[in-house]
Amino acid sequence: MDRALAILQSFEEGDAALPLVEIARRAGLHLTTALRLLGTLESHGFVQRGAAGGYALGPQLLALGERFRRSLRLEDQVMPALDRLRSESRESAAFFVREGEQRRCLFRQESPQPVRTVAQVGDVAPLGIGAYGRALVALEAEPRPRLPIVSHGERLPEVVAIAAPVLNGRGAVAGAIGITMPRYRFDPAAEARCLPLVLREAAALTRALGGDPSPILALA
Repeated sequence: MDRALAILQSFEEGDAALPLVEIARRAGLHLTTALRLLGTLESHGFVQRGAAGGYALGPQLLALGERFRRSLRLEDQVMPALDRLRSESRESAAFFVREGEQRRCLFRQESPQPVRTVAQVGDVAPLGIGAYGRALVALEAEPRPRLPIVSHGERLPEVVAIAAPVLNGRGAVAGAIGITMPRYRFDPAAEARCLPLVLREAAALTRALGGDPSPILALA
């Protein structure tokens, strides 16, 4: 099993078909062993042999990837991230999704502090306004903004929000994750503490959804 996985992992981004010798070299296998394992993988659709004799990844991997994507329950991935944000920032944490030209609060965890921002799961707000609304379209903007986005009273005068986009396995924006707090608590110490937390959880949630966080991290 380990050697078969080594063969699959020998294919790198941009590879089309690889010759047997190169696959064996990358996987650290003898030619005869690599050939035998490739035959097994080919019979199950995990690799396919080209007309020129090289090997490429097979369609069964795409099918498995699609099953993985469908098996992901967004709540199972998002709620632990919100729990971490709330615990470490001691502020309210939320996850918004885009609905046309609006955004909707899909999940939320309330701050443990007695003075906190108030919002409800299911609340709808305009897209492109506030940290969450701007985070949902950040990768479409020209020029692209720094991440995470911080908004000072854009929607509600006494509220500061910090948010960053989250990507799915297709590279599309799955939502925006972040925290909100009363404006009086947003001082330099809170900024230094909370911005890295939001960026970290946006990247971690992107990975959990099968996505690549590099477009997010490149804007930090």
